[in-house]
Amino acid sequence: MKLFRVASAARRTAYVVTNDHAQNDSSVVQQVCHQRWKIEQFHREVKQVTGLEKCQCRLARIVRNHIGCAMLVWIRLEQVAYQTGQTIYQVKYRGLADFLRQQLKAPHIPMVIA
Repeated sequence: MKLFRVASAARRTAYVVTNDHAQNDSSVVQQVCHQRWKIEQFHREVKQVTGLEKCQCRLARIVRNHIGCAMLVWIRLEQVAYQTGQTIYQVKYRGLADFLRQQLKAPHIPMVIA
């Protein structure tokens, strides 16, 4: 195991441990950690904003379809977030809030009390 001390811009120190004994360059380790953080961020976002983990299907094909649809939703939310300068979470919840306001003003399905 190798331990690298990486100084950040905010006068903080981060420590990175690797099992790659050939690794001697802390900048490469820092770059790999940055890439891994992006992957972690993607996994968190895709689970939180698309409902990826809520699939209760058992058939592999249906699970793959659900994952594919979740990825398409995430891509679209990411595009809108980039275009509007918002976070992906703001885009998701703004859309839901707009929909709820519209439905409260003029419901698509009228409530009939018999």
